[in-house]
Amino acid sequence: MKITVLSDTHLPKGKRKLPDTLIKDILESEFIIHAGDFQSAETYKELADFGELLGVYGNTDDPEIKGLLPQSRICLIQGLKIGIVHGDGKGKTTEKRARAAFNKDEVDMIIFGHSHIPYLRYHDGVLLFNPGSPTDKRKMPMFSHGMMEIDHVGSWSIQHKFYS
Repeated sequence: MKITVLSDTHLPKGKRKLPDTLIKDILESEFIIHAGDFQSAETYKELADFGELLGVYGNTDDPEIKGLLPQSRICLIQGLKIGIVHGDGKGKTTEKRARAAFNKDEVDMIIFGHSHIPYLRYHDGVLLFNPGSPTDKRKMPMFSHGMMEIDHVGSWSIQHKFYS
């Protein structure tokens, strides 16, 4: 099973659009996980038209998205417990806020966004993964999103995909 992981699309904005690399991966995936900051309901609907979309809202999302999605959630996919949160807030680093959102929950992985900085590191036995942004790289050298694979026995892997 393939899952495309993204965050911080911030669309529509200027001439930005979903990159072809991302669309290709989405079309080959069973699920899309989005860690917030779609920005508009149109972007949410565009992604949902591709297939099953598991998401949360972020700090720049419009009220319609905040009405559709939770601030955080836990998804169980083929035995893998995944926490999803945007990661915005005050104090601490984005990574620490993301981890704190699931302190009372047993999760295998936390997917978060907000910083636009790709991140893949274990904290206290839990993998924290920020896919970066496919449309707004800010000071990063490249755009990015994540690709996760889970096999039928529950083994999984996740990695970043970088592009210009």
